[in-house]
Amino acid sequence: MTATGAPATAPPFAVISGAQVHDALQGRESRIVGLVEETYRLHGAGDSVNPPSYFLRFPDRPTARIIALPASIGGSVGVDGLKWISSYPDNVAAGIPRASAVLILNDRDTGYPFACLESSIISATRTAASAALAADVLSRGRERPTRVGFFGVGLIARYIHTFLAATGWSFDEIGVHDLSSDNAAGFRGYLDQADPGRVTVHETAEQLIRSSDLVVFATVAGRPHVEDVTWFDHHPLVLHVSLRDLAPEILLASANVVDDVEHCLKADTSPHLAEQRTGTRDFLLGTLDDVIAGRVVPPTDRPLIFSPFGLGVLDLAVGKYVYDEISRAGELHIIDDFFRELRRYG
Repeated sequence: MTATGAPATAPPFAVISGAQVHDALQGRESRIVGLVEETYRLHGAGDSVNPPSYFLRFPDRPTARIIALPASIGGSVGVDGLKWISSYPDNVAAGIPRASAVLILNDRDTGYPFACLESSIISATRTAASAALAADVLSRGRERPTRVGFFGVGLIARYIHTFLAATGWSFDEIGVHDLSSDNAAGFRGYLDQADPGRVTVHETAEQLIRSSDLVVFATVAGRPHVEDVTWFDHHPLVLHVSLRDLAPEILLASANVVDDVEHCLKADTSPHLAEQRTGTRDFLLGTLDDVIAGRVVPPTDRPLIFSPFGLGVLDLAVGKYVYDEISRAGELHIIDDFFRELRRYG
């Protein structure tokens, strides 16, 4: 029996392609930012289960990893599930994206999985929506940035720019910096068509940071590589999306907001290294939900850094939104007889 008393039945199983995911999300940036904010509120209120992510690593492939993010979210979303996302940096040299992912959605009454979605787009979307939400919320008590700098210019940077532009942001100047000059040139080409702001490719990280009021880190760095605290003397708002770019000294000289304290202070992230350096968590102001709810008011007299670990509940919320949109359109690809043995007895 289900929680409502109805007889339990196995739901049909659907496979949702990346093309369907893209079409369901395109042009709905503001709606997704609102959904992400709602999910943060549910998570902050305890209406979620979000265990630690599990990292599968390989002795013979030390740069590669596959991460499992199990989660459950309540409220109007009401779904359980798992994101299974790989990160293989060597893919980039081979001309394919670093990350690939699937998302499994599970029925809350029976536990049966009812959908498998291509999830690299969902992952990029929830990351960009979280960043756009943070940029808006964290800039409310300070002068709104007019100069943005992108440090690392892959898929995530493009999605973040798209979400910023679609939620009302405009910039007089846009800075670009990447270790690959080809990547930087490609991103500049995208910006020249997508944004009227003046675009500058900076040769050094220092140039980019000093010339930006809003700095977006979207790299594949495995350890801190930005160490000079003075580069941030102008107190920018920093979206530290890639989590491992900044030396502990920079965080300790800044105001710090995370998406979830326990999740973010793990796996040698920059906040985790700062905690190891000091033995305390006093350098953290709180979570983005704390700021949204008014429990925390960020100061304006120092850099303000948002470091999101990336919560599985966000993937579930966006994935369930995609599923519902495709279901309403009558375009679900159901796999008949996916569950072969459904008789408990006999």
